[in-house]
Amino acid sequence: MQGTEMLLPLAFSFALTVSIMPIFIGYFKMRRYGQTTREEGPLWHEVKSGTPTMGGLVFVVSAALITIGIAAWKEVLNYTTLTLLFTLLFFALIGFLDDFIIIFKKQNEGLKSKQKFIAQLVGSAIFVLLFSISGAEPLITLPIFGAVDNWIVFALFAIIWITGFSNAVNLTDGLDGLVAGTASIAYGAYAYIAYIQGQTEVLLFCLTIIGGLIGFFIYNKKPAKIFMGDVGSLALGASLAVVALMLRLEWSLLIIGLVFVIETASVILQVSSFKLRGKRIFKMSPIHHHFEMSGWSEWRVVITFWLVGLVVAIIGLMLFV
Repeated sequence: MQGTEMLLPLAFSFALTVSIMPIFIGYFKMRRYGQTTREEGPLWHEVKSGTPTMGGLVFVVSAALITIGIAAWKEVLNYTTLTLLFTLLFFALIGFLDDFIIIFKKQNEGLKSKQKFIAQLVGSAIFVLLFSISGAEPLITLPIFGAVDNWIVFALFAIIWITGFSNAVNLTDGLDGLVAGTASIAYGAYAYIAYIQGQTEVLLFCLTIIGGLIGFFIYNKKPAKIFMGDVGSLALGASLAVVALMLRLEWSLLIIGLVFVIETASVILQVSSFKLRGKRIFKMSPIHHHFEMSGWSEWRVVITFWLVGLVVAIIGLMLFV
């Protein structure tokens, strides 16, 4: 894809998301399907209770449809494209079931953490299977060992990477517009890398995701008219990991996706510290809530995290391109 052609997937995905979202929001409001905020969360988040959620379903479906349409037109509807779409839709399905149980079944808890984790492992394992069928080499670069060409090593790494980043983006999704912005930046970095590498399928996929996220942000910016839900965040994280794997730059995600890494690390440190010492490190985790509890406005936290995401994305491009 060259020049203005690259604007098509982004523009079409944006337009489809923006067109469908008002209908989606209207239906959820009419049926009173809304988000329930965490009881232990900041008190000022209580005003968000009842806000429609599962908005990720709209941009995921939009991105998938546009990817299929343009891939068919450009004659790149191949194994690579289908594998990317599988990851997006499979992890969106996990999130959908989780959201569905809470919202439509009106239960306090969706999928149990064990059920969700097993489903993520299954989805990651199927990706490895599809990747192997495509004839791709199982190359993974490991510290000390260097490049390793082994399917067992690749499978273990990929399953950990995909499951881990799926949860990392999910943990980050706690403030209006936070994930919409940080994920757009990360996918933008990988779109550029895909363009440089000449990987049209990955480039197309990243652009449709970005277009959908920008369209979603119009309704998700503070004060949010709709939330992403697990259906969006789990799919975004898993797909981001798969994109990095397909570009053979898996470790770059630790830098380009540093915001997601820090958010996850803050939760791990908080839980570990409380269990071992009976003390908390942060006022609240994930860390974006710590800054809120410290007096930062929601917009200040979101914009700061965007800027951090942009800086580390640029650093990642400088290091890996």
